[in-house]
Amino acid sequence: MSTDTSSRHTRTSGSTSTSTHTRTRYDTSRQTTVIVVGGIRFWRRVRRSAARSWTAIASTVTPAGWLLIAVAAVGLGAGLPFGWIEFAVAGIIAAVLLVCAVPFLFSARAYDVTLELAHDRVVAGDAVTARLRVVNVGSAVALPGRVDVPVGDGLVDVAVPLLRKGAAHDQIIDIPAAQRGIIDVGPARTVRGDPLGILRREIAWEDVHTLYIHPVTTSIPSTATGFVRDLEGNPSTLVVDSDISFHAIREYAPGDSQRQIHWKSTAKTGTLMVRQYEESRRSRMVVVLAVAEDEYADEEQFELAVSAVGSIGVRGIRDGRDVSIVVGGEVPEFARRAVRTSRDLTTITSRTLLDDLAGLDRAEHVTSLGAAAALAVETHRDVSIGFLVCGSVPTLRTLQHAALSFPPDVGVAALVCDPAAEPSYRTIGGASVVTIGLLEDLRHILARSAQS
Repeated sequence: MSTDTSSRHTRTSGSTSTSTHTRTRYDTSRQTTVIVVGGIRFWRRVRRSAARSWTAIASTVTPAGWLLIAVAAVGLGAGLPFGWIEFAVAGIIAAVLLVCAVPFLFSARAYDVTLELAHDRVVAGDAVTARLRVVNVGSAVALPGRVDVPVGDGLVDVAVPLLRKGAAHDQIIDIPAAQRGIIDVGPARTVRGDPLGILRREIAWEDVHTLYIHPVTTSIPSTATGFVRDLEGNPSTLVVDSDISFHAIREYAPGDSQRQIHWKSTAKTGTLMVRQYEESRRSRMVVVLAVAEDEYADEEQFELAVSAVGSIGVRGIRDGRDVSIVVGGEVPEFARRAVRTSRDLTTITSRTLLDDLAGLDRAEHVTSLGAAAALAVETHRDVSIGFLVCGSVPTLRTLQHAALSFPPDVGVAALVCDPAAEPSYRTIGGASVVTIGLLEDLRHILARSAQS
């Protein structure tokens, strides 16, 4: 009996001892990390949502809307607790106006807007039309709204009437092209808002069209003073020992090629005779246009110069000549005396040339006319005729110095564009100086010079 009791006490004591020394450990570091990471992610989502909401609100509420919000907050916040009836009435009116303005924002995305240009290239002074089509693609009636179409620095507003589901509204927009340049038409923006201008919502579309406004050009006679280096071209006056156009026969000189010996003449004279040829050159026409601000008296002179260059270049391209239009490049002010740069316009076709001329502007720090002419001659060694186009500011001495950059056998004409001057034609130091006051003067003067 005592033995069983002691045994039972012993087991109880052992069980108690075991439970006393056992320790339960929990790994809390991993759970803490998960909670912290989840909290950070949640905070980031809340912050992004708040930022998007604030951006949407800021873009929707106009300055007049913010004023009403402030009046409503101050009026209701101060009028109701303190019993100020005037403040409370002002706050209630402001709140009612805000609530009434909200329905005008509905169906803001119900429009499908398409913008198309009739032509993407026009001549300065003409106009081009654009077709705007607005379709209600929503599931309900769309309230009246407005579509804004940016045209360069301007804006065209088109009122859109109430449209039922699936209905369309077409509008023809006249875009004036009074001045030469390159402008962007679009993107169209759908504008929804209340009549008081409290709330406003805009949605921009992706249709952006580039409109090239070409300079005005005139038809001038063929530039027949150039040379042509091909089988159908005109030979030059320079005599060489090997070419295509036969010129004459002379006596053999040491160093002449034996392939050029004319055996029939050698047999008749008893002396070795060789052939001579007239050198043929390809019709490379180089037109150097001054683009510095200090080379023109006003903007009207520059526009006349650009139109003259366009007329000459288009005529040369149509004649099948190689045309190079060179303008001075941009130079930093601190390196203007040491650095000279030039840029060639794209003259692959008449269209590409007029596109480049459409975006050409005067600049303050660019290479002068004389330096650009020298760079043009260095780049185009096969030049056969050159034009120097500028305003009334460069003197005759400056033009003569620029003309000396061309080789002696190259015909050079300096074209002075001055709307206030009388048209004239004179020759100075082997270079022709043409002064025009209108673009039509260029055609008449070149026609008379070609006949003479």
